[in-house]
Amino acid sequence: MESLLLGLGLSVLSAKVLNAIIIGVIILLVFVTIGGILTWVERRVSGFIQSRLGPNRVGPQGVLQWVADGVKLIFKEDLIPDGSDRILFRIAPYFCLIGVFCTLVVMPWGTGVIVADLNVGLFYFISITSLVVIGVLMAGWSSNNKWSLLGGMRAAAQIVSYEIPVGMGLLVPILIAGTLSMQGIVGAQGWLPWDWMLFKSPFTVISFIIFFIGSLAEANRIPFDLPEAESELVSGYCTEYSGFRYAVFFLSEWANLFVMGGLTTVVYLGGGNLPGIVADNAILSVVVFGIKTSVVVFVVMWIRWTLPRFRIDQLMKLSWKYLLPGAFLAFFGQAIYMLLTWEYQKVQYAVAVVVFVLFLGVLLKFIKRVAVNIKEQKLPVNSPNAPLA
Repeated sequence: MESLLLGLGLSVLSAKVLNAIIIGVIILLVFVTIGGILTWVERRVSGFIQSRLGPNRVGPQGVLQWVADGVKLIFKEDLIPDGSDRILFRIAPYFCLIGVFCTLVVMPWGTGVIVADLNVGLFYFISITSLVVIGVLMAGWSSNNKWSLLGGMRAAAQIVSYEIPVGMGLLVPILIAGTLSMQGIVGAQGWLPWDWMLFKSPFTVISFIIFFIGSLAEANRIPFDLPEAESELVSGYCTEYSGFRYAVFFLSEWANLFVMGGLTTVVYLGGGNLPGIVADNAILSVVVFGIKTSVVVFVVMWIRWTLPRFRIDQLMKLSWKYLLPGAFLAFFGQAIYMLLTWEYQKVQYAVAVVVFVLFLGVLLKFIKRVAVNIKEQKLPVNSPNAPLA
């Protein structure tokens, strides 16, 4: 893009600035579209899980419902409560938006498809998402509402509690890849499942579980949605928001769902890696990345409509008493494992295959159980084979 702009007679500085603006606009459009579509997907998934339809009127199968919701929220009145800190109240949603939006800069969408391959990309990723909790705290404090303030304080406690085990969990793939570059971590994996970071050793499985649970908490997803617990905090930190600013909070939340799925795919599931013949095909690589990310996003949605919400004391106990010690165990265990098997690559490969086979066995048993549940769900209530209430 930059070379094309230089060819049009622009100066180097002007070309760089215009190139950055164009890329930023493209990423913003992708960001908004992904966030909007995921709101529709989640409502359809929840409808299926709860044996109801979900949105199915606006567009084919309701696929344009997110557009209708966006237009409605944009035209709603933008209310600012009396006694609030008006400046902080206005800018708080945009801190959440920026904290999620800027992560896309270092996201490797596929082979060579990345805006900026920073050598500290993963460190940048973790750091920039910290802006979200600042936005949530700012929204709760500035609203002049005790429920909003409680929601903001809960968010601060939750993020501080879970950032540590998540960061410690990510040290394991960093140790294996030997780099903080997102592209470098993808390059340290292969396209076959047992070459993914997830199955490298038993300790990478532990680190993945810790990372995944911590990511749910950082993204305020059920069972960790205490900052906005509707049943006890009247929507928490965003209680006083309306119109477009209210929409920005939830656009950021659903876009963050995609970002979480993308990071999981990059670090643990081999990114968009392809076999040797088509390894350099950028389009296929982006498709593979999209499929893996979609699977992770679906699992997160599934969890939301399956588990109940934790209490605040249970949430803190899980982080400090279980996840953090588990993260230390995974890190030091992986370090010792690498020292013992450094010169035995075949042993590492065999362990990875065994771990993958064990995972496959658990997955097949789980799929079988889910298939039985779906079959029972379709039976009439008065059927003799229907499950007990």
